[in-house]
Amino acid sequence: MLKGNLVVTNEEGLHTRPANRFVKEVRKFEAQVILKRNGKEAPGKSLVKLMKLGIVQGDEVTLICEGPDEKEAFEALTALLQPEGAPQC
Repeated sequence: MLKGNLVVTNEEGLHTRPANRFVKEVRKFEAQVILKRNGKEAPGKSLVKLMKLGIVQGDEVTLICEGPDEKEAFEALTALLQPEGAPQC
Protein backbone atom coordinates (compact mmCIF):
# COMPACT_ATOMS: atom_id res chain seq x y z
CA MET A 1 0.00 0.00 0.00
CA LEU A 2 1.19 3.49 -0.87
CA LYS A 3 -0.19 6.41 1.08
CA GLY A 4 0.74 10.06 0.91
CA ASN A 5 -0.51 13.50 1.86
CA LEU A 6 -0.60 15.94 -1.03
CA VAL A 7 -1.52 19.57 -1.42
CA VAL A 8 -3.69 19.92 -4.52
CA THR A 9 -2.01 22.47 -6.77
CA ASN A 10 -4.18 21.85 -9.83
CA GLU A 11 -5.92 25.21 -10.41
CA GLU A 12 -9.33 23.58 -10.78
CA GLY A 13 -9.01 21.27 -7.79
CA LEU A 14 -11.27 18.30 -8.51
CA HIS A 15 -14.18 20.06 -10.17
CA THR A 16 -16.09 18.20 -12.88
CA ARG A 17 -13.51 17.99 -15.69
CA PRO A 18 -10.42 17.30 -13.58
CA ALA A 19 -12.37 14.83 -11.43
CA ASN A 20 -13.45 13.03 -14.60
CA ARG A 21 -9.80 12.89 -15.76
CA PHE A 22 -8.86 11.52 -12.33
CA VAL A 23 -11.51 8.76 -12.54
CA LYS A 24 -10.42 7.82 -16.07
CA GLU A 25 -6.82 7.58 -14.90
CA VAL A 26 -7.78 5.43 -11.89
CA ARG A 27 -9.61 3.00 -14.17
CA LYS A 28 -6.37 2.29 -16.04
CA PHE A 29 -4.99 0.52 -12.98
CA GLU A 30 -5.84 -2.58 -11.00
CA ALA A 31 -4.95 -0.88 -7.72
CA GLN A 32 -7.74 0.25 -5.44
CA VAL A 33 -7.61 4.03 -4.98
CA ILE A 34 -9.05 6.06 -2.11
CA LEU A 35 -8.91 9.84 -1.76
CA LYS A 36 -9.47 11.41 1.68
CA ARG A 37 -10.14 15.00 2.71
CA ASN A 38 -11.23 16.34 6.11
CA GLY A 39 -12.13 12.93 7.50
CA LYS A 40 -14.23 11.94 4.48
CA GLU A 41 -13.17 9.51 1.79
CA ALA A 42 -14.17 8.51 -1.71
CA PRO A 43 -13.23 5.66 -4.02
CA GLY A 44 -11.19 6.85 -6.98
CA LYS A 45 -13.58 5.26 -9.47
CA SER A 46 -16.62 7.27 -8.31
CA LEU A 47 -16.94 10.68 -9.95
CA VAL A 48 -19.92 11.69 -7.81
CA LYS A 49 -18.29 10.70 -4.52
CA LEU A 50 -15.03 12.45 -5.46
CA MET A 51 -16.88 15.64 -6.27
CA LYS A 52 -18.72 15.45 -2.93
CA LEU A 53 -15.34 15.84 -1.21
CA GLY A 54 -15.29 19.42 -2.55
CA ILE A 55 -11.56 19.43 -3.25
CA VAL A 56 -10.22 22.81 -4.36
CA GLN A 57 -6.74 24.16 -5.04
CA GLY A 58 -4.72 24.33 -1.83
CA ASP A 59 -6.55 21.50 -0.06
CA GLU A 60 -4.52 18.75 1.57
CA VAL A 61 -5.69 15.27 0.64
CA THR A 62 -4.53 11.76 1.38
CA LEU A 63 -4.07 9.49 -1.62
CA ILE A 64 -4.07 5.75 -0.95
CA CYS A 65 -3.28 3.18 -3.64
CA GLU A 66 -3.23 -0.55 -2.95
CA GLY A 67 -2.73 -3.32 -5.47
CA PRO A 68 -0.32 -4.83 -7.98
CA ASP A 69 0.32 -1.55 -9.83
CA GLU A 70 0.00 0.79 -6.85
CA LYS A 71 3.30 2.58 -7.51
CA GLU A 72 2.36 3.45 -11.08
CA ALA A 73 -1.14 4.53 -10.01
CA PHE A 74 0.21 6.68 -7.17
CA GLU A 75 2.67 8.45 -9.48
CA ALA A 76 0.10 9.06 -12.24
CA LEU A 77 -2.56 10.37 -9.86
CA THR A 78 -0.12 12.56 -7.98
CA ALA A 79 0.82 14.16 -11.30
CA LEU A 80 -2.85 15.05 -11.88
CA LEU A 81 -3.25 16.58 -8.43
CA GLN A 82 0.13 18.29 -8.47
CA PRO A 83 1.08 19.25 -12.03
CA GLU A 84 4.80 19.40 -12.79
CA GLY A 85 6.62 22.24 -11.16
CA ALA A 86 4.12 22.52 -8.33
CA PRO A 87 5.47 22.43 -4.77
CA GLN A 88 5.26 19.08 -3.00
CA CYS A 89 3.80 18.67 0.47
